[in-house]
Amino acid sequence: MSEENKFTPIKNLGEFALIDRIKLKARDKNKNTIKGIGDDASVINGSKKESIVISTDMLIQGVHFDLMYVPLLHLGYKSVTSNLSDIYAMNAKPEQILVSIAISNKFSVEAIEEIYEGVKKACDFHKVDLVGGDTTSSGTGLVISITAIGRTNPKSLTYRNTAKKGDILMVSGDLGSAYLGLQVLEREKAVFKENPNMQPQLNEHQYILQRQLRPEARKDVVEMLEDMQVIPTAMIDISDGLASEVLHICQQSKVGVIVYEENIPIDPSAVEVACDFNINPTTCAMNGGEDYELLFTINAKDLPKFKNHPHFTSLGEIVSKEKGASLILKGGNSYKIVAQGWNSLLEKD
Repeated sequence: MSEENKFTPIKNLGEFALIDRIKLKARDKNKNTIKGIGDDASVINGSKKESIVISTDMLIQGVHFDLMYVPLLHLGYKSVTSNLSDIYAMNAKPEQILVSIAISNKFSVEAIEEIYEGVKKACDFHKVDLVGGDTTSSGTGLVISITAIGRTNPKSLTYRNTAKKGDILMVSGDLGSAYLGLQVLEREKAVFKENPNMQPQLNEHQYILQRQLRPEARKDVVEMLEDMQVIPTAMIDISDGLASEVLHICQQSKVGVIVYEENIPIDPSAVEVACDFNINPTTCAMNGGEDYELLFTINAKDLPKFKNHPHFTSLGEIVSKEKGASLILKGGNSYKIVAQGWNSLLEKD
């Protein structure tokens, strides 16, 4: 094969490196485009008192979800909330969504109605309007694409690239449960395929299954931060694992970080299941993904406002870029943080 006919497989590049290459070819031409490719959402100037925030996500059957164990109602709900999480990660509040769906002829009208019932429930909870979208046919399976639109005061906007040395790294909720919920579902799927007469053992895993099948975008975090009069110095949602998101903040803000393993919040039920699977719970939190919690940095002077707060945990601190990104284990050893989380581009050949 000649040199000019050689092509680079996408899986050799990875999702984020591919996005970086696309970004190099994108040139903003309109003065109202404030933030283009490279954050949880794009930002468009609405007025001096309002910024418009837009994000889009696509979920594909066989890549992002498995209909053997994902109820259609939950799928509709999750497709919305996972996208709204990107709007909240900009410290903004979503107001509208557009839903586009590609379906094969094996789906009934009632099945599609079930998906949209889940969409409606998410819209009702988050007080978001469904204002449009598109429907088309699919030759293989189901594809759902959601575009979310939000608004905020420009002074409240929070990006990934504005963390500073000395800031404190914070996180909402707990981590790793969604990944472990997926492991339980995959285990029960394997058991069912081996013996269809076996009933799934799911009752004792309700919390981690909910975290996987019906995650909730943290609109309450944006509301709590507003009540506390705290504007994060940087923020991102955790969809690809703590390690990946920490590195995004570090790379884009040109800083380093120290994360303390003993501070990582993991639900006791998740720890128990991790032990059953012989997986280190910290590995689940660092690399599992789909938690849809908010990871953010704050000025150190704001830390007292978070003292004993049940929804937030201090993970560590932002340091100089030269010190890199480190995880300090409970025993005191230090390890370089490496992203090994979810990468949809590497899932299929």
